[in-house]
Amino acid sequence: MSRMQFPHAYDNIISVGNLLDAWKEFVRGKRTRADVQEFQLSLMDNILTLHHDLKHKTYTHGPYEAFNISDPKPRNIHKASIRDRLLHHALYRQLYPFFDKTFIADSYSCRKEKGTHRAIDRFRSFAYKVSKNHTRTCWVLKCDIKKFFASVDQQILTKILEKYIPDENTMWLLKQVVDSFNSGISDKGLPLGNLTSQLLVNIYMNEFDQFVKHTLTAKQYVRYADDFVFLSHNKAQIKRILRCIEVFLEDELKLHLHPRKVSLETFASGIDFLGWVHFANHRVLRTVTKRRMLKCVEETEDEAVIQSYVGLLKYGNAKKLHQQMVKNKPLG
Repeated sequence: MSRMQFPHAYDNIISVGNLLDAWKEFVRGKRTRADVQEFQLSLMDNILTLHHDLKHKTYTHGPYEAFNISDPKPRNIHKASIRDRLLHHALYRQLYPFFDKTFIADSYSCRKEKGTHRAIDRFRSFAYKVSKNHTRTCWVLKCDIKKFFASVDQQILTKILEKYIPDENTMWLLKQVVDSFNSGISDKGLPLGNLTSQLLVNIYMNEFDQFVKHTLTAKQYVRYADDFVFLSHNKAQIKRILRCIEVFLEDELKLHLHPRKVSLETFASGIDFLGWVHFANHRVLRTVTKRRMLKCVEETEDEAVIQSYVGLLKYGNAKKLHQQMVKNKPLG
């Protein structure tokens, strides 16, 4: 498979102009934070020092601050220093526009003009097409990768990046970022919390997406991060696809499907995908999502948060939940 080549030179990534532009993007909504304010006090000195270290390749990525969140399941977040996060943004600004062009249309996570709502709409349009407007059975294979971020093989990721990026200096810098994280397993994992991680996992999973589209020639396929679905009227075909993707993921990417999160069901029975349970003529919020939303509304005084939830409810059949939220927290 011929691949596009990343066109930008290392000097473009580490330029003072790119670092300054990256700072402007990074600092939005963070100006009141103490560590951001401290960095801002000597902003030009900090940026010039970072540029010098990158130019002379004396830059080393610092350690991470680890903490846990519930989202709703427990997640271990790793937060880099301001200096390193600024570098992540500078890298992302140059890499994202190039790599986004290499991704398939039906990859929806952490991409501009994509997101969960578009993924859901695409999923439903596929269901209508496969079922011929719900006049024949539509089978849905739903999969989830076990410990996704923690399982990314850093050496495989580096080899994938090298196929796109011929410049040795740019690869040196990317290795600094990739190798900066230690999940506890040798050469495994990317940190939840890095902006670069969002892009790198898409680059990693793009290998799988290309296999699905060009080798398996699967037409009805949607992926959002490590959640993905295949749709077909042919149950036997879907079972063959499952066997093929298990082998590819394990052999090529050292990833494993979560055994309890692989399901093969008819669309008519209700498919739980991206927070909603989808049926032929409607969709409803999954119960755990509903409970979490009501709990957040009860605890917050931020009207913007409430309005964002109200906006989410417009995408499905949630009139009663909307009324309950308004009752608990009058809007406006």
